[in-house]
Amino acid sequence: MIENDRFLRALRRQPVDRTPVWMMRQAGRYLPEYRASRAKAGDFMSLCRNPELCCEVTLQPIERYGLDAAILFSDILTIPDAMGLGLRFVEGEGPVFDRPVRDAHAIEALGVPDPETELRYVMDAVRAIRGALGHRLPLIGFAGSPWTLATYMVEGGGGSDFTRIRRMGYDEPVALDNLVAKLAAAVSLYLEAQVRAGADALMIFDTWGGVLAPVEYLQFSLEPMARIVEHLKRVAPEVPVILFTKNGGQHLEAMAETGCDALGVDWTTDLGNARARVGSKVALQGNLDPAWLLARPERIETAVARVLASYGPGPGHVFNLGHGILQQTPPEHAAAMIEAVRALSPEYHKT
Repeated sequence: MIENDRFLRALRRQPVDRTPVWMMRQAGRYLPEYRASRAKAGDFMSLCRNPELCCEVTLQPIERYGLDAAILFSDILTIPDAMGLGLRFVEGEGPVFDRPVRDAHAIEALGVPDPETELRYVMDAVRAIRGALGHRLPLIGFAGSPWTLATYMVEGGGGSDFTRIRRMGYDEPVALDNLVAKLAAAVSLYLEAQVRAGADALMIFDTWGGVLAPVEYLQFSLEPMARIVEHLKRVAPEVPVILFTKNGGQHLEAMAETGCDALGVDWTTDLGNARARVGSKVALQGNLDPAWLLARPERIETAVARVLASYGPGPGHVFNLGHGILQQTPPEHAAAMIEAVRALSPEYHKT
């Protein structure tokens, strides 16, 4: 039994005393304690592959802020890395794959990694965090969506226009279908293993689904995520699943039909409008623009009040940023946001 279960109750649209709050990328470079841990590891991937240090950095924002959920510290690119694509992180550029996937032959050659062998370090981190948390808080496991992983694998790294993978989708849709299907199988097994290791909820990050036209979004992004949700609901029906497509507000109704428990909503979609569109089908998570945390604390409180008012009274809301916290964020500004949620949200949960 989890002692602070506000987050889990909100995902199930059950009554809570106040709106639960956590932050995407809550363990990260804006925290001095994180920077110290990363320096100890030597580089980012060495940190990700060290279960003891992953546990340490996962708990840092919990100890500093008293948030309502912890999220596994890892990276979305662990799966393609385990597929043998030669992942490295270049200062100033981000992730780079030495062996990108560019054709049907390369896709066919990809294997689906075993979570307890090639990705054992992630499962060991989940187990370590679960042991350190005890029954205090829920732990969120996560993965990148098949489409988002595929963008990095085909492009060879990060990007903004994603011309290679979009051309693949137009010229060789069967090849891209095969790639996202293989990744859907890998993500399904990976998230199932995180549940066995101790995760209480799961989130799928579809960071780049918003770059797709509606027809391609449904084919290459949403359909593979729906298959993952179906798998998870079969093997772990008690574990809530959150889907998040950045810049995907136009797809909320279709996303809600997947069987997931909650939708992440970024700041480009009004939360009240999102709630009206999906009704009581799913909970909603979000959606303060992360740039608000660069503003003065009194302005941050105003922005928090606006998000809470937009969602309105009743259960089913998890307060979060609309995407990951920015590296430049002063830690005390994050604290101002959290304190404002605690102070202002009980008014929306009176019975």
